[in-house]
Amino acid sequence: MKKDQWRKSSYSGMGGGDNNECVEVAVSTETVGVRDTKDRAAGHLTVSPAAWAAFTRTAR
Repeated sequence: MKKDQWRKSSYSGMGGGDNNECVEVAVSTETVGVRDTKDRAAGHLTVSPAAWAAFTRTAR
């Protein structure tokens, strides 16, 4: 994933402070990457766009 592809969740950081959960997502036509904003060095999870769409439908 390219550095400029990562976008922070619109729900991250709404409460202020350092205890907010922060997730970044990078979407391409072939994959979706998900990582922890606070621990980028830990790597990221890669899933298919179909799997990501199913997850986001369920999570709402």
